[in-house]
Amino acid sequence: MTELIWEGKYKEGKKVAPVRIALPFQTIETVNESAQERQRSLDLFASGCEPEWRNRLIWGDKKYVLPSLLPEFAGKVNLIYIDPPFDTGADFSFTATIPDNPMTGEDETTSFVKEPSIMEQKAYRDTWGRGLDSYLQWLYEAVLLLHELLSESGSIYVHLDWHVGHYAKCVIDEVFGRERLLNEIIWKRATPRAHAYSRFGATHDSIFFYGKSDAGTWNAQYAAHSEGYIQKYYRYVDEKSGRRYSLDSLINPNPDRPTLTYEWKGVTKVWRYTRERMKQLDAGGRIHYPSGGGVPRYKRYLDEMEGVPLTSVWVDIPPVNSQASEDTRYATQKPEALLERIIKASSNEGDLVLDCFVGSGTAAAVAEKLTRRWIVCDLGRFAIHTTRKRLLGIPNVRPFVVQNLGKYERQAWQAAEFAEPDDAREREGRYRKFILDLYHANPISGYTWVHGTKSGRMVHIGAVDAPVTLSDVKAVAAEVWKSVGKGKDAPRTAGVDILGWEFALELNELAKQVAAEAHVDVAFKKIPREVLEKRAVEQGDIKFFELAALSVKVKQKAREITLKLDDFVVPPDDVPEDVRKAIKHWSQWIDYWAVDWDYKEDTFHNQWQSYRTRKNPDLEREAAHTYQEKGKYTVVVKVIDILGNDTTKTVLVEVK
Repeated sequence: MTELIWEGKYKEGKKVAPVRIALPFQTIETVNESAQERQRSLDLFASGCEPEWRNRLIWGDKKYVLPSLLPEFAGKVNLIYIDPPFDTGADFSFTATIPDNPMTGEDETTSFVKEPSIMEQKAYRDTWGRGLDSYLQWLYEAVLLLHELLSESGSIYVHLDWHVGHYAKCVIDEVFGRERLLNEIIWKRATPRAHAYSRFGATHDSIFFYGKSDAGTWNAQYAAHSEGYIQKYYRYVDEKSGRRYSLDSLINPNPDRPTLTYEWKGVTKVWRYTRERMKQLDAGGRIHYPSGGGVPRYKRYLDEMEGVPLTSVWVDIPPVNSQASEDTRYATQKPEALLERIIKASSNEGDLVLDCFVGSGTAAAVAEKLTRRWIVCDLGRFAIHTTRKRLLGIPNVRPFVVQNLGKYERQAWQAAEFAEPDDAREREGRYRKFILDLYHANPISGYTWVHGTKSGRMVHIGAVDAPVTLSDVKAVAAEVWKSVGKGKDAPRTAGVDILGWEFALELNELAKQVAAEAHVDVAFKKIPREVLEKRAVEQGDIKFFELAALSVKVKQKAREITLKLDDFVVPPDDVPEDVRKAIKHWSQWIDYWAVDWDYKEDTFHNQWQSYRTRKNPDLEREAAHTYQEKGKYTVVVKVIDILGNDTTKTVLVEVK
């Protein structure tokens, strides 16, 4: 057997296997679900029944997402399309747009390239850090898991270019078997250009199409006839309908058919059809009679023909250009026509489609339009946001959920990183010291809620598996103020940095107000996900950024509530200076906002939204809702800024 070997494929004589930790998914948002659908889901859950299917948009590394899908979906995915990195160095960057200043009304729209986050840079290093060797190991581990997820009648399409395509094919052959390769599809993705150097212009990608078994789903696809072909072969036009048609013979190619030999309209021949069928065709106007007499012929209409059966060379689908309506300004975006062809060919309505490199969301959008079920994921936060907006732009989009691995991924990390010693309290202490070191703070003892100090401020470290809550802030504030004393030399205000993985929805200004009443200045800073990655830690790539702050005004008239965005403050830590200078009004930070009018502490339900698109860059800043029933309601507002970060605000309303 021929085998491709690379450094890292084997360890101690055995192939290195992918991570197989199956973690539960956390639903962080439900999108476009009606109140009736929401209640039905709650009722099903309460009765112990399986909830209705929801398509899934997952933010996370496929290294953890794919094994976490296996318990539920092993052998159940009908079609997989993946468009993995090509070693371009720009797979995680994106173009962000600063919209017009609403105060001037002038066209001031500018764009800038947002560089990859540390997590995305780390993922890229893991993929290409050792060059081709690490890429092949990374791909091999992914394909192993995808093979397990695929149903016996399923297919996989792997989209690559000339840099790695021939190596990748060897990897996929090893997992699926060489005999399972159905096609290498050549997609002409670019127009030839003149090159100053001595080689031919690279204008195509390769898409490797594999079936898991011989029983694969296949729906033949066709391309339209060329204009030249139409003019040559369909040169007749029906005077009544305007339909183009060609003339085909009605004579039977087998002359030895006595039952089909008869006289028709004065002409005796061995006809292709029975006399009864000829009568039907004649009544339907499908027979052409030459004006000067002669043998009648069959009228074959162009619009009844399926077209030219597709081959493995696709030259009729152009790439997404900057003027296309579907353009999302995502560097690696693929055209919808390409995915439409693939999904139609190898799946049926209701089948499950998976893409673990969703990027701009093309696979999800096309699967949605073709009424397939879908699961898509991506490591990039902005990819998730771009896909969510794109899906919301589809008329009558079905409800879907946004998920991540959240606290479960962190719990697995903590268990592995701090497995020793056995004492739980000591393990927790080691975890807190680890975070304090990364924050460049000094640990202190003797306190329950305060764990360190930095630059004259105290530091609290939030738990791995729970968000920082208002009660946590109250306890921290009380302990901080108690620690500084009440003597004449005591400061008028004490400071504390509260570091957390997640923060409860009701925190924001309310928690700061409560702390301020206790003479404590609170700063909320997010513990970045990069902490989970050893290499990022070793390289000192860890930064803690303060949370953004959102202000919302509420107007109430009887049972109608109107929310108005009033202010949005983004800490400057993670924002390039030229971007900060280009922002003249706070609303220019906001790309999208959504409202859950009746938050029930289950998950954020997107019941209303406004967002910017290239066609409509304006953003509504007010949202209104009329409640049907009296009662107290928790309203949650979610804002996503132009960098893809989200901020929430909780408002309590009472309807009488």
